[in-house]
Amino acid sequence: MKNLFERASSYWVRYDRYELKEGKNGVRYVTAAPDAKPEVYNPLENPEQLVLDALNVGLLSMGRKSEEVICQGVMDFVHKYGLLGLMTALPTTHQFMEYEAVYLPKNQYIREESMPTEKYLELFYPFDKLDLVKKGIESSWNINEDRTMQALALTFSEQPMAMNMSFQRQYAERYDWLAAQFKDWAFHLLTSFFYYEDNASLKDEAKKALHMSMAAFGGMAPTYHIALFDKPTIVWDFHSLLLGIQMMFSFMLTDEDSPLRLCKHCQKVFAASRQSNLFCSPKCKNQYNVYKSRKKNKEQE
Repeated sequence: MKNLFERASSYWVRYDRYELKEGKNGVRYVTAAPDAKPEVYNPLENPEQLVLDALNVGLLSMGRKSEEVICQGVMDFVHKYGLLGLMTALPTTHQFMEYEAVYLPKNQYIREESMPTEKYLELFYPFDKLDLVKKGIESSWNINEDRTMQALALTFSEQPMAMNMSFQRQYAERYDWLAAQFKDWAFHLLTSFFYYEDNASLKDEAKKALHMSMAAFGGMAPTYHIALFDKPTIVWDFHSLLLGIQMMFSFMLTDEDSPLRLCKHCQKVFAASRQSNLFCSPKCKNQYNVYKSRKKNKEQE
């Protein structure tokens, strides 16, 4: 991970405050608060922590935590990193604003294989609409009143139009879609754990099912270009935070030097510095040993 991303640069936007808001269809969305301030940052400054945080949110669902706990986990992640950029992650191309229709590969959120671009945009702007004019393949949008949004649009003026639009305050993502995506990542993590930890006891049918589950993972690949900053720098063209997490998770899942593990005490996922590591921190190791010691003493009484 370090060698792969130490000279990389890719920027994303997060707001300082998000809220859950119910749409007219009764669906809950996560969107920036009306007075929230945007911040441009580089999610690749600490890619391992980004992936671990995403996986641990998903593990809340896998661990059958309450909806309140899961919701808090999702909102904590969004406040820390921003929304996932589902609007640009789902279509076959992030340049979909240049087409009259959006084409969608199979996914767990939208059943249609294609839909008019305007209809697709409605999925992500359920409250306030952008001042957008689209005629066939020609598109334009105006930001006349909000200087902060004007500055943000100018900052990303060289990026695809759809990506730039997803950073505006009006943009929203369905809460159930966000929660499902985190759960999906955690599911594939546990699929890998079960396959290797329980391989000797698994029947052929179970192994085949795990193979099929893992085969469904991935499929999306980012592009990149080289920028001449103070030194040649890889700039990953993720166009969505989701795609960035997906790629970094793939590398971490296959990293033999720092394998992903579940802490034996708190059950959170962590990147082990050694193959023998069973705990995410010395604190968890000590708490586990104290728990085992007390349990042993009670059994002997």
